[in-house]
Amino acid sequence: MADPASDENTRIEIRPLESIAQIHEAADVLREVWAGDRDSMPPNLMRALAHSGNYVVGMYDGGRMVGASIAFFAPPSARSMHSHITGVLPGLQSKGLGRVLKQHQREWALARGVGHITWTFDPLVARNAHFNLRVLGARITEYLVDHYGPMDDGVNRGDETDRLMVSWALAAPPAPTPADERVVASVAVPHEIETMRRESPTDAAAWRARVREGFLARLAEGLVAAGFDDERGYLFVRP
Repeated sequence: MADPASDENTRIEIRPLESIAQIHEAADVLREVWAGDRDSMPPNLMRALAHSGNYVVGMYDGGRMVGASIAFFAPPSARSMHSHITGVLPGLQSKGLGRVLKQHQREWALARGVGHITWTFDPLVARNAHFNLRVLGARITEYLVDHYGPMDDGVNRGDETDRLMVSWALAAPPAPTPADERVVASVAVPHEIETMRRESPTDAAAWRARVREGFLARLAEGLVAAGFDDERGYLFVRP
């Protein structure tokens, strides 16, 4: 599947991972994306999910795998699927490939009667918030404190794993960013948390605490996280 808006993506194909060799190649890709993590998606689990009919795909540029995505079905009555992990190799990020993967995932899910896809992301990563909320139009449903516990990869090591859960309604129009007159509060995030984690981990930890405290306080007031602004951060409205 190619993104028609990008000539660079015309060679991209997304294929189900059907052989054990493909599974191990995808595991290697995800380890590179997460800087050495060997625990988040072991090949034997990926193989089991693929064999039982879940979404397990690789993204190829020619003959080279450059990304992978794994999702599994929620309870049947929910008509939902949870996207556990999606990654594109460093150096190929911010080129629209993540959107290509998400649109493929959407089409795959709709063909199987699935109406929603959920996933989590780190609330401190502004580019992911922009993509998930402004580009895809997903909705925030939960703030999860230290959701995964300690993780020993190059992205998350030494940090608490707070996450936002989002839900993407596949057949509905994207959730719009709320109009300024509706916004009653906001929670700012840093523009480049990845750089801060490397260069000033103490400042990064302070941001984690600040965003957690602000987000949970706004939710406790009965407000709803309804969107994201690149300058103001998360935007809250009255329900």
